[in-house]
Amino acid sequence: MAKNGKMKKIVVIGEVLVEIMADNAGDGFKGPIALTGPYPSGAPAIFIDQVARMGQPCAIVSTVGNDDFGRVNTDRLKADGVDISAISIDPDRPTGSAFVRYRANGSRDFVFNIKHSACGAIHRNDETEKVLASADHLHIMGSCLSSGDYVDVNLRTARDVKARGGTVSFDPNLRKEILASADITSIVKEILSTTDLYLPSGDEILLLTDAANAEQAAGQLFQLGIQAIAHKLGATGACYYDQSQTRFVKAFPAQEVDPTGAGDCFGGAFTALWLRNEEPQRALTLAAAAGARAVSVRGPMEGTSHLKELERFMDEQQEKA
Repeated sequence: MAKNGKMKKIVVIGEVLVEIMADNAGDGFKGPIALTGPYPSGAPAIFIDQVARMGQPCAIVSTVGNDDFGRVNTDRLKADGVDISAISIDPDRPTGSAFVRYRANGSRDFVFNIKHSACGAIHRNDETEKVLASADHLHIMGSCLSSGDYVDVNLRTARDVKARGGTVSFDPNLRKEILASADITSIVKEILSTTDLYLPSGDEILLLTDAANAEQAAGQLFQLGIQAIAHKLGATGACYYDQSQTRFVKAFPAQEVDPTGAGDCFGGAFTALWLRNEEPQRALTLAAAAGARAVSVRGPMEGTSHLKELERFMDEQQEKA
């Protein structure tokens, strides 16, 4: 909660796009195939939609085209309670897109149009600056780090938020190969220096440390000023670390239909609860419930959940255990 008793406002800066999914598993897009979509998507958009469904004040800064793909996203985000006033409309470039097809082994083939789409750049205007100035908490996503424009705005906003007593969370979503770039490594180090809540997945917790395991990595990350870590472990579960405790929860059983967006739903749920000073074990369990519900639905944003839905799902699953 904010000092005045109001909930803290979470802002995210990043891509908004549509996802169009192949109906059947196979190898790429080398011939005519049946497709379903468009679904609202983009990691920042999925994250902030989950935040909104938790009942948390929130906004997203992005750009869409003047087209139906953009309206699919803005209509959905607005309906779920996201402040979309800082989503600009680009009159010349189309809304970003991702065509996705699963292979038989569960891996995926993508055809993206992001860099050269509307969300490839931020339109800086009065509405953008107003929303950024209203942030009590900034969430940074690694998916935007390949764009210099997004990096600059995220870093500037992170510094501003911290200067006025706010907090920052960071979901890296980065592979070691990407960190081979000296520029990206430098950017990640700067982001980590502002981060209060860190949300790595799998081996990401070891990035930029010389640790042999997650516990050692957590100790090194705390030395950077990070307050808490919610470590996503996929089908294994999730682990929480701060300087006084470690907590672990198993993943809930789920029929996996579409894993896209599950980590973003976990992150959105956990970040909102963390800002409300929710007890870590309960926050982690509800976030795991958000991830489990997300994978059971086709479409990257279709599995976002209201808090009461997560509480009911958690209770039902714990009764079965």
